[in-house]
Amino acid sequence: MAWMAWTWQTALFFGAVGLGLAVMTLAEIRWPTQSRRGFLPMATTRGDRFFISLLGSAFIHIAWLAATDLPVALASLLSLGYAALVMSKG
Repeated sequence: MAWMAWTWQTALFFGAVGLGLAVMTLAEIRWPTQSRRGFLPMATTRGDRFFISLLGSAFIHIAWLAATDLPVALASLLSLGYAALVMSKG
């Protein structure tokens, strides 16, 4: 594993994604999801919205790194807000 720069931030990121997947799995077992329409242009399930929020957060971070020298933590806060919006209203 020496090929990757494992910092506490990297471990926190992968831990958060893993925790999110575990919570989504438990929620699906307890409360099976149904497709619904929100502001996204298609009917989505809870898992679809989670995937879309992860993908969108990656694009937010890439754009942030390309466009600004501000701390990446601000992009992370923006991504959390985006994910909350997609999960609740998407």
